[in-house]
Amino acid sequence: MKIFFIYYSFFCSIISAAQQSPDSFKINNSDLLSSKSIKVFRDTADTRPRNVYGDLLNDDPLYNPKSSLGLTLLRVTSSNVFGWAYSRYVMKKEWAEISIKTIKNNFKHGWEWDNDRFGTNFIVHPRSGSDYFNVARSNGYSFWASYPFAFIGSAQWEWFGENTRPSKNDLINTPISGAFLGEVLYRISSNILDDRKRGRNRAWREVFAGAVNPSRALNRLTQGKMTRVTPYDVYQEEPLNVTLSFGAHRVNENNKFSTGSTNAIVNLQLDYGDPFEIRRRKPFDVFRLRLESRYGDDKRIIDNVLGYGLLFGKNIIKGNNGMLVGIFQHFDYWNNKVFELGSLGFGPGIISKIKFRTHSNLYSGLHFAAVPLAGNSTRFGPDSSEFRDYPFGGGWEGRIEERFNIGRWMSIGFNGYYYWIHNYEGSNRKSRIGILKPLVTLRLINNISIGFEHHIYYDNRFIDELNELHLRTTEQKVFLQFFFEDRRRYGKYH
Repeated sequence: MKIFFIYYSFFCSIISAAQQSPDSFKINNSDLLSSKSIKVFRDTADTRPRNVYGDLLNDDPLYNPKSSLGLTLLRVTSSNVFGWAYSRYVMKKEWAEISIKTIKNNFKHGWEWDNDRFGTNFIVHPRSGSDYFNVARSNGYSFWASYPFAFIGSAQWEWFGENTRPSKNDLINTPISGAFLGEVLYRISSNILDDRKRGRNRAWREVFAGAVNPSRALNRLTQGKMTRVTPYDVYQEEPLNVTLSFGAHRVNENNKFSTGSTNAIVNLQLDYGDPFEIRRRKPFDVFRLRLESRYGDDKRIIDNVLGYGLLFGKNIIKGNNGMLVGIFQHFDYWNNKVFELGSLGFGPGIISKIKFRTHSNLYSGLHFAAVPLAGNSTRFGPDSSEFRDYPFGGGWEGRIEERFNIGRWMSIGFNGYYYWIHNYEGSNRKSRIGILKPLVTLRLINNISIGFEHHIYYDNRFIDELNELHLRTTEQKVFLQFFFEDRRRYGKYH
């Protein structure tokens, strides 16, 4: 039920965002959503900058003024106070039993690598960081201006919110990955919200946007924005494509095809923004986020979360072919039977499109990133998830994505990931982890396809000069895929 509720709330809200028809354009159905069919009708009195689809390129500062620095810091601090009170008096957490003495000890003894579980450090803490970030973001601050508030909120918590020593990894991962998740949630909630609406339509939009971005919902409530009606659109929006897949997943025994236990899977992928529109780029005008859960003998509410967002970039367009070159931020979390891996990264990337025929094209993505922080544990041996059984490290990561869409009916391609991780603590160990995922999908009817995916995991660990560990696992997935295409942007981008 927990998995169902998470996906249902998130899925319903983003589908409503992706399928809405804005007032600023009309579609000629006879051209079947070709790029020539989009006609934008703008109010000549409205000089605010817009994208080619007629949507705002920036939040309107008249309706979204920047709050004072003091008020925003107060709201970040109050968020920590309420979080601590809930942990201390409702959840009865021992680490929340703070005092003047524990605070003095935190300052006296300094920073350490904490002993939290893997999911806590690489999922829960970034999610907390997204709340700090969105306190500022929903108070009129830009992406970069919201970043410091995530660091401040994290530092406050580390020094004052727990009776354990402040954590090095949390001060890095909570605000940085929190900013990644925070901006993703902010952008999605902006696509859902529409302050021009009234009545039931408006109420449902506020509910769904609040489920996606609770911090923003609380700010909207205190600022009176939930009931405010504006004559114009006031938030930046970009096209949003949604891919939802349901299917079965099997991890092979001894890498023998179609052996082992079977689990049900749910996969959600969001592709935001048009990477091939010529414009001045801002952070996260283009991003991708992919989430997967599995249920069965190997139940995991979060099996993996993979995403990247553009920080700086420039478009190169020639005829029907296009390219986006830039610097991207990455968020990676893997949790499977071979290993757990979490990392954040920054580095250059290229997204390109080559058109062959009317409905045939090749989409490519190539990324390379420096990884300032990563955690990596092997599943070799007993499950020790109740305590930290992994070292922190850093290094590099690479990613390649290829999709060849053949007409309207078939898509083939693969995803590849590789991580070079060197330990920061403990022994001087190194890890080399690779994931290769070839896949094929066949369209059945309308937006429904059937697909097959094969996974190969490599986990190579170099413990010392004499000891090495090499693990390899394969698995297969069969799924039914539903592709919800934003009607403003033609063509799959995945």
